[in-house]
Amino acid sequence: MSPAPARSRHRPPRALRGVSGVLAGGLVALALVLLAGWLVTTRTGSPGPGTGILIGHGLAAVVAVAAQLVADRRSGRPGALAALAVVSISAAVLAVYWLV
Repeated sequence: MSPAPARSRHRPPRALRGVSGVLAGGLVALALVLLAGWLVTTRTGSPGPGTGILIGHGLAAVVAVAAQLVADRRSGRPGALAALAVVSISAAVLAVYWLV
């Protein structure tokens, strides 16, 4: 039985980058769904997401994708911190817009 391969110190752990990538994609999808909901509700006159929610989710999605690009391309601490930033942004959006 061969020993387990040593994890590279040059990149953030694969699981962290994977989770942060899923979260960044989820923020983009959520922003697009809210935008579509806003478009529908403005045409029908129904209540829907406001401008602040759209801007907040859109800005969070853009920043999360930018941080994920850094996490995917940078090695070591900068990549890991960028991946953790994506997780933090996702948690902040959840807390501010969906739990309060």
